Amino acid sequence: MPLAARFHARIGEIPQADWDALHDGRSPFVAHAFLQALEHAGCIRPEWGWQAHHLGLYENGRLVAAAPLYLKGNSHGEFVFDWSWAAAYERAGGDYYPKLLNAIPYSPITGPRLLAGAGPLAPVLQRALIQAMRDEADHLGLSSVHANFLPDTDAEAFDEDWLCRTDVQFHWHNLGWHSFDDFLAALNHKKRKNIRQERARVAATGLQLEWRAGHSLDLDEWRRVHALYQATFDAKGNHAALTPAFFTGLRDMGETAQLALARDGDTLVAMALFLRGTDTLYGRYWGAIEEVPGLHFELCYYRGIEYAITHQLKRFEPGAQGEHKLARGFLPVRTHSRHYLADEGFRSAVHTALLREAEAIDDYADELASHSPYADRSR
Repeated sequence: MPLAARFHARIGEIPQADWDALHDGRSPFVAHAFLQALEHAGCIRPEWGWQAHHLGLYENGRLVAAAPLYLKGNSHGEFVFDWSWAAAYERAGGDYYPKLLNAIPYSPITGPRLLAGAGPLAPVLQRALIQAMRDEADHLGLSSVHANFLPDTDAEAFDEDWLCRTDVQFHWHNLGWHSFDDFLAALNHKKRKNIRQERARVAATGLQLEWRAGHSLDLDEWRRVHALYQATFDAKGNHAALTPAFFTGLRDMGETAQLALARDGDTLVAMALFLRGTDTLYGRYWGAIEEVPGLHFELCYYRGIEYAITHQLKRFEPGAQGEHKLARGFLPVRTHSRHYLADEGFRSAVHTALLREAEAIDDYADELASHSPYADRSR
């Protein structure tokens, strides 16, 4: 099967229907519309370390496989941290950046990265995508290629030249509950009592809480939602990479964007932004201008769990990190990434370091598993 690899500086160079035909549509993050919104809204720009370099594999001019791919001038917005690798490489006299990244910008969300359809040739096409990324790195003289937050079906396609790395996130799994009270009943007594107390404190504030689909907000409401997001990033001294144009663009994505909002009278004082996939709710961003005890947990976690139960979603992934999620019904799960380092000596050194890191991650995961919040520890 003769295949031609082409690299695209804009996702718009690839027809939306052709791209979206290569994945099952379950994750909103890999959808052509989401990736194009990031680019059109100015979230992907070289001065922020992002340059689109999307890969397409073509057979007789027809797109048969693709991968979201970026030339990265730094390691911001990736959530698989390789700063120490970059520092070591550059101390040795090399240029670690730019590198190639197969990932979704600003999104620590596991999902498809090697888009090859669902036919019998999918594994072959996935391996061809991997080889094309590696060949491109060699052609450009890049230090490395990284594929982050891979599902098992993608991770298995990488060979032994790609280093394995794992980490831990906390996800909520729907075991067929019909209400939030059903979910609470499955927790041990202490965790159930704590959650009820947290929710009662928020209820006592008199704030008006509501859940809204993104398309139901007007443009002014979306601008205020972005202002909350921006203020929270500014308060922590972090860079808010998602622009107002990206937020207002979410309004046009139907039921994909969902929000939990808190108002004090007519003033929007806090928000939690979610994206919805076919069977999973993804918590993305929190913003607030008032410090209200328990409000973050209420909007970001409990309202999301309620939505997932009501809409019979299988999972709720609230975002990266956070051991505090364990006490609120979220259980540890592994995330996976793969890394090709062109220099063999450097690859060997990082491999040794990753073996030690993997032992620590295993111990951490085992410790977390011993602290399940559920009365039935087999959950």
